[in-house]
Amino acid sequence: MPTYPFPSHIAHSAIIVLHIVSQGGDEMAATSHASIGSRDGVSTLAGRWPLLGQRRPLVIYLCAIVALDLAAIMVFAVTTVFQWWDLVTFGALMACGAVCIEASRRLGMPAGVSRDLLSAWWLPVALLLPPLYAIFAPIVLQILLQVRVRATVLYRRVFSAAAIGLAGCAASVAFHWMIEDPWVLSLGSGPPILCAVGAAVLFSLLNIALIAIAAHTADPDMPWREVLWNRESVLLDIVELCLGVTVSICCGLNLALLILTLPPVVLLQRSLLHAQLQAAARTDAKTGLLNAAAWQREADTEIVRARRTGETLALLIIDIDHFKRVNDAYGHLVGDQVLVGVASTLRSQLRDYDVVGRFGGEEFVVLLPGADIHEARQVAERLRTRIGHMAIPVDDALVRVTISTGVALMSVHGDDLIDLLAAADLALYRAKELGRDRVCIPVVQSPPPPRSLPSDDHNP
Repeated sequence: MPTYPFPSHIAHSAIIVLHIVSQGGDEMAATSHASIGSRDGVSTLAGRWPLLGQRRPLVIYLCAIVALDLAAIMVFAVTTVFQWWDLVTFGALMACGAVCIEASRRLGMPAGVSRDLLSAWWLPVALLLPPLYAIFAPIVLQILLQVRVRATVLYRRVFSAAAIGLAGCAASVAFHWMIEDPWVLSLGSGPPILCAVGAAVLFSLLNIALIAIAAHTADPDMPWREVLWNRESVLLDIVELCLGVTVSICCGLNLALLILTLPPVVLLQRSLLHAQLQAAARTDAKTGLLNAAAWQREADTEIVRARRTGETLALLIIDIDHFKRVNDAYGHLVGDQVLVGVASTLRSQLRDYDVVGRFGGEEFVVLLPGADIHEARQVAERLRTRIGHMAIPVDDALVRVTISTGVALMSVHGDDLIDLLAAADLALYRAKELGRDRVCIPVVQSPPPPRSLPSDDHNP
């Protein structure tokens, strides 16, 4: 399932949970209403409590979800009748989840990898066991992920566990309301299986909605379509749904059948993780854009295609003006937020097939397939205007930046990537010399006319 942040993923009292939620070792790239850092190196409030460095609506939302999860725990803890077979089933499913987590740990899971197949284990918990177990299942597995795989900001783990727990609890309540004895699922009859599929869909929809709201609250400029679904995530959700229902049926038939379901789930988990690791290797960690090497490979491919088809193609080099002043005045965390904001604006203003990447430092590169010089200038001016209107709130102030852009056109300023980059870079430096916050295009000097030889009539 997707976990927070962007794109899915027990304390004894609310005070302990909120204390846990507010701690951690890294920060989200979201705008801040608290002090992010100090120039003298002294830890600030937001540095010690990363949750407090986030947007106020995001802090309220995260705390509300955790509080609602705590309330659900208390309500169902009072009404649940504990039976030894339920405890054995819960332990077996959590053990299978732990095996998948260990497989992930051995392969490695860097930051940015956010999809897994652990719902194959906590979805059966929601379908077969009382709702209280559905709330506790993600808590157990998120703790294992934090300890065994990769330690991240704890409030993210807590929120992911709460969101998944609430979604699982709702699915469990719905399934038990429709099917009096959940273990009849193992009989293979149509109605229980259809009810299980419906509950699994409810589980997936609620979890995605809770995570998407958090992601959009952290970055309101991000379009909803980027935080909800794309074709790949829908396919993964369908796979998770099928796995969860299948494991539930096998678990209902005989608990020992979990031994047979574990290897294929582990293999699918490793395949999914390997694909995400490959994608992460192509992506800049701070901005989510293509890194320089991946951008160059894709740009070379587009240039070869443009040569073959005879289409036009334009290249932009974008540089944030006086970016060092932002880092010196507000700290590198604010500088990172500026980079993220610029990257988000670039993505929102460009076409899906435009190739955009971070070239290094505060420089970005954009390849515009099919664009002529007039369209390239229009795109560059639109990006300059939108980024110029962007504001990052910090310490009751707004950080604004401008950009300078150099534009180069294929077949006019060069025929390969190196020539286009050199021409766009020359135009970029020209934009800086002229005062920054502008778009420049290299001047193409036409060849001088051929000199004519003097006629014989003028010979002495």
